[in-house]
Amino acid sequence: MGAFNLTPSNPLTFILNGIPGLEAAHIWISIPFSMFYIISLLGNITILFVVSKEQTLHKPMFLLLSMLALTDIGMSTCVMPKALCIFWFGFKGITVDGCLTQMFFLYVFTATHSAVLVTMAFDRYVAICDPLRYTTILTNARIAKLGLLGLIRAVLLILPFPLLLRRLPFCANRIIHHTYCEYMAVVKLSCGDTTVNRIYSLVIVLVIIGSDLTLIGLSYGLIIRAVLRLSSKKAHQKALNTCTAHICVMLMSYTPVLFSVLTHRFGQGIAAHVHILLANLYVVVPPMLNPIIYGVKTKELRDKVGKYTCRM
Repeated sequence: MGAFNLTPSNPLTFILNGIPGLEAAHIWISIPFSMFYIISLLGNITILFVVSKEQTLHKPMFLLLSMLALTDIGMSTCVMPKALCIFWFGFKGITVDGCLTQMFFLYVFTATHSAVLVTMAFDRYVAICDPLRYTTILTNARIAKLGLLGLIRAVLLILPFPLLLRRLPFCANRIIHHTYCEYMAVVKLSCGDTTVNRIYSLVIVLVIIGSDLTLIGLSYGLIIRAVLRLSSKKAHQKALNTCTAHICVMLMSYTPVLFSVLTHRFGQGIAAHVHILLANLYVVVPPMLNPIIYGVKTKELRDKVGKYTCRM
């Protein structure tokens, strides 16, 4: 079994090598990752359950939290089960189709997650800058349509990734030094011309992350301007408190992504195990912390979760 896992004798198989340089510590590394994953599932499923059960939480903000919870579950579940199989059992083989499928769904969830964060920033902008029209501008139906639009955008932009990879010839060495099928890590295994793949990858980063960060920055710029115009210090504090959780979540979400993208292209001096550890932390730590942050900062949600917890 060990020989199979280390040698890709099947031409339709890639080998996910885990975290290079830290293979001996895989079991120990798996302990925090498995705990993070379990906490992430429990936290996000709790949010989905409580929001679905409580009629008073059927509001745009909590609908957005449910969307965020779904994308968080999707992102971590695309990666962690396979990563834990590598850490615990040494099951490193993955078929080409399995690899491309994992990649597609991971990036679809990631891009949808980004779209939800943009919508949440817009939600905060309307709530603070135009509160009297909040209920007419942001209805549940409109939020659902924005969520669907974000999902459609993600599918259309990410679908070329596996299609472009399918046309590439791959070298005899099919060992991916990663715990999951990261796009550029797979591209680097090809013996063919990968110019189109690299250009498209860069375009998608600019389109999704660049445009989404620009919209989020614009929303918060307008929010800060509106807050500074408020005469009451108490009003300042209340307005800023409503944005704190969102800002924390956005920093956690975008910082590791930007680090990973820049490392693949310009960070040759960064140790591989540092890059890959951070890439794994990205798909499990924000999904674990998001429900905790919103549970602490959102009183309505905190009270409802407490109600169900006391019943157990």
